[in-house]
Amino acid sequence: MNGGLVLCSYNTTWPQSTLKFHTTPSISISNSNSRYRIHQTLASSSSEAGIISELEQVDKELSKGDDRAALSLVKDLQSKPGGLRAFGAAQQVPQRLYSLDELKLNGIEATSLLSPKDNTLGAIERNLLIAALLGFISAWNAFDFGPEELLYISLGIFFIWSLDSVGFAGGFSSLVLDTIGHNISQKYHNRVIQHEAGHFLIAYLLGILPKGYTLSSLEAFQREGSLNVQAGTVFVDFEFTEQISEGRVTATMLNKFSCIALAGVATEYLLYGYAEGGLADVNTLDGLLSSLGFTQKKAASQVRWAVLNTILILRRHEQARTLLAQAMSEGKSVGSCIDVIEKNIDETNI
Repeated sequence: MNGGLVLCSYNTTWPQSTLKFHTTPSISISNSNSRYRIHQTLASSSSEAGIISELEQVDKELSKGDDRAALSLVKDLQSKPGGLRAFGAAQQVPQRLYSLDELKLNGIEATSLLSPKDNTLGAIERNLLIAALLGFISAWNAFDFGPEELLYISLGIFFIWSLDSVGFAGGFSSLVLDTIGHNISQKYHNRVIQHEAGHFLIAYLLGILPKGYTLSSLEAFQREGSLNVQAGTVFVDFEFTEQISEGRVTATMLNKFSCIALAGVATEYLLYGYAEGGLADVNTLDGLLSSLGFTQKKAASQVRWAVLNTILILRRHEQARTLLAQAMSEGKSVGSCIDVIEKNIDETNI
């Protein structure tokens, strides 16, 4: 992993003539440089240790649910020399009306990005239904079910389906399907990880602190104890929530929300050429813009700008996103994920 302490080795075997004629100056300069390098390395190590320690404190505050304290710590680290360089530091494109042709000139096909369709889970679901039907037919033939037994079985299946649809908004079936998808499809598993890494990275670079993440419906259920909670990334968003409750959302906050909402589908698009997951993200953004009274033209302008802005940021920081996804797949804490971003971000092109 990049970003660790780099140790440089120097050749200390000098030619005899060099040692003979330049002994004093060479040793003096070498020692001076060595002392400088040692002091520099120690200072760098001390600074890194301090940042890691404070990021661990951020994790503690988040685990306690004290979002304000966690955000305050991050902002303090942001202002310190050698602190968090990337938090809220993303360069963004000017906000104006962008046409679809301009998006295409930047290598972006909006329809492949903004109309996600989960073909992988769809195929798994169809195969499960076919397998269930074949199993039912086999059981029917093996046990010689009569009309009464078939009625009871059909009513039982219908009851379970109705209970899940009405009582849990389809949460149980989604949990089962997502769990099977993660276990039998490596592509689906990887896509979910990359999708959430996109949300995490864009939020952080735009100055919104991620609060936590889950990579599967099962993990979300184990943490929250609710079937209605799906996998995803959550954020310290009390500022946004307060603005919503007051009936006003600033342009700056709306821009951040728009880019974060589209970061998952944008990541999938960059990696696979199209997006499968993230339909709920797109619908959420559409719903927000509609609730704010945006006309169709104004909403389209907001979405196109957010798509272009998010794609360009992700392209600049592909390495950081890749390593962040690896850290998230290993279940690293928010603080550890932030450390990965900071160590691998291209600060000359944030």
